Amino acid sequence: MVFSSNIFLFAFLPLFLLCYYLTPWRGKSALILLFSYAFYAWWRPDFLALLVGVTVGSYWFAIAIDNQPDAARRKTLLSIGVTLNLLTLGYFKYANFGMDSLNVVLASVGLQPIEFMRVLLPIGLSFYIFHAISYLVDIYRREAPPARDLIDFAAFIALFPHLVAGPVLRYHLLAEQFRSRVHSPSRFARGCALFMLGFCQKVLIADVVAPLADAAFALQAPTAGDAWVGAIAYTIQLFFDFSGYSTMAIGLALMIGFIFPENFNDPYVSASITEFWKRWHMSLSNWLREYLYISLGGNRKGVRRTYINLFLTMLLGGLWHGANWTFVVWGAWHGGILAIERYLEQRFGPSRLPHVVRVAKTMLLVMIGWVLFRAVDLTAALRMFGGMGGLNGWGFSPLFAWQLSPDRIGVMLLAIVLVYISPWLKARHGWWLRYLLIPLFLWAVATLSSQSFTPFLYFQF
Repeated sequence: MVFSSNIFLFAFLPLFLLCYYLTPWRGKSALILLFSYAFYAWWRPDFLALLVGVTVGSYWFAIAIDNQPDAARRKTLLSIGVTLNLLTLGYFKYANFGMDSLNVVLASVGLQPIEFMRVLLPIGLSFYIFHAISYLVDIYRREAPPARDLIDFAAFIALFPHLVAGPVLRYHLLAEQFRSRVHSPSRFARGCALFMLGFCQKVLIADVVAPLADAAFALQAPTAGDAWVGAIAYTIQLFFDFSGYSTMAIGLALMIGFIFPENFNDPYVSASITEFWKRWHMSLSNWLREYLYISLGGNRKGVRRTYINLFLTMLLGGLWHGANWTFVVWGAWHGGILAIERYLEQRFGPSRLPHVVRVAKTMLLVMIGWVLFRAVDLTAALRMFGGMGGLNGWGFSPLFAWQLSPDRIGVMLLAIVLVYISPWLKARHGWWLRYLLIPLFLWAVATLSSQSFTPFLYFQF
């Protein structure tokens, strides 16, 4: 089930909210868990068992870690718990990738490929595995006491607003909210407004420009016009799709009293890739810094090791996004740029280029990365880069030109304008924008009902 669907809007959400506010406090976590499991099982009931298994295993490992007085044994228990979670993630997410890569190597030396049964990736696996790992590490570091109520912990892992596509949350940020949180009309109304805003981002912008990106990346010989419009369309689609989902998730959580951290902060106005990763998918950036970069040594082991740690963190972050060499190269692209920016700043100080030039340079680097992120393989990415360089001509090809309808071009241009005036609008005119939400939301609902379903992009990760 997804947020931008009629079954969620008109059946699941109203029923959940009605039951939630009629249920006494002591039963609210159990109700959240019941509805969250139903939300997840709507896609594939059989994979619910995997979610339950990860939850129960992590719960008992955390208690064992907390109860163990011996430091070495505590570390051993942590290692076992984290390893089991990573093995689960590795099998379901990377088994196909590993076997395909092995078969390519075998074929290159004249050997027969190994036949194997394809593994289906459970939706949201990466996110709830990350939640489980961060929980175990927090307990090991004694940054939070372990959950003593399995229902509360299971509800934290399965909480449907963030279950399948984040934000990536740390347990200690929500532990107190499971014990006590505020329910008020003003908080509920603010949550509704955020949900409507995210819904409009998804349906009225991301879904409208998506066909342009799909068409461009499907071409075998894109022209410069095809490739650049496709790359820009995907840059817009990905931001408004994922930012829209995160905004909806934050709004849904607020409706039932939970406060989630912000996940996007106008990332496309960044003046460097370093700044971009402080603004884009901030919950994941914080997770990678806290549990990967710092664990690798951070900046505590010398300048050269700092650059290596930055690169490795982003390389592994890229691999986390998907089992494909495109994601590995995408992670290496960002990791390399982060290391270079850190070196240049330490050697020469802050950049003296005009701010607008730095923003434009950053967006170009981000778009190059998004081509890798979107392409089905490295060959397809190279086709797009060749097209962007004009190797196949400069105009629009007939296969792409018919996709350039006025509504799609208009929405794409409007989205670009919104990206760069959004900080100003929110700071000075946010009060009257709220009055546009209801008519825009009704328009988005009508649009959703009249078009085919488009899944959220981050559901595949």
